[in-house]
Amino acid sequence: MTKIGIILGSTRPGRNGEAVARWVLDVARKRDDAEFELIDLLDYKLPHLDEAIPPSMGQYTQPHTQNWARTIDGFDGFVMVTPEYNHSTSGALKNAIDFLYGEWNNKAVGFVSYGGAGGTRAVEHLRLIAGELQMADVRSQVALSLFHDFVNFSEFKPGDFQVEALNTTLDQVVAWSTALAPLRAK
Repeated sequence: MTKIGIILGSTRPGRNGEAVARWVLDVARKRDDAEFELIDLLDYKLPHLDEAIPPSMGQYTQPHTQNWARTIDGFDGFVMVTPEYNHSTSGALKNAIDFLYGEWNNKAVGFVSYGGAGGTRAVEHLRLIAGELQMADVRSQVALSLFHDFVNFSEFKPGDFQVEALNTTLDQVVAWSTALAPLRAK
């Protein structure tokens, strides 16, 4: 069965991302076309990138990198849940992505973002990064507004239409993850 990781891309205290990622997981677990698992960056304690050899070489020396690589390698695709900070993604998510290379290749990725402008600018940056990592980013995305999908900018209350947007994103991530399986098998 296709395995999709839902990456919680914020480590900030009081983060809105945890409620968003759990919502994504709850919606995803109602499906029977893939297995879904939450990957919380807080659980990996990744420092700022501390590998001397470029990740494209796959010669990881640090135990935290090796653990992170095993985790990411075990998935066929991803949904990245990202805040928008200063018109981009979080430093924690970018750092976690930068630790690896081959483990991302030939996998699909979709995005669920949140922020004042729905987090769309963060996703635009992540799409560029995905291309460099040989990932297939899906067209559909979920853009959650701090003004409309949160109460007092902190209590997550997504509009009903967001579930449909999320399911469309999940449809695309699962389809592309499955389609790319022969490339990952090489």
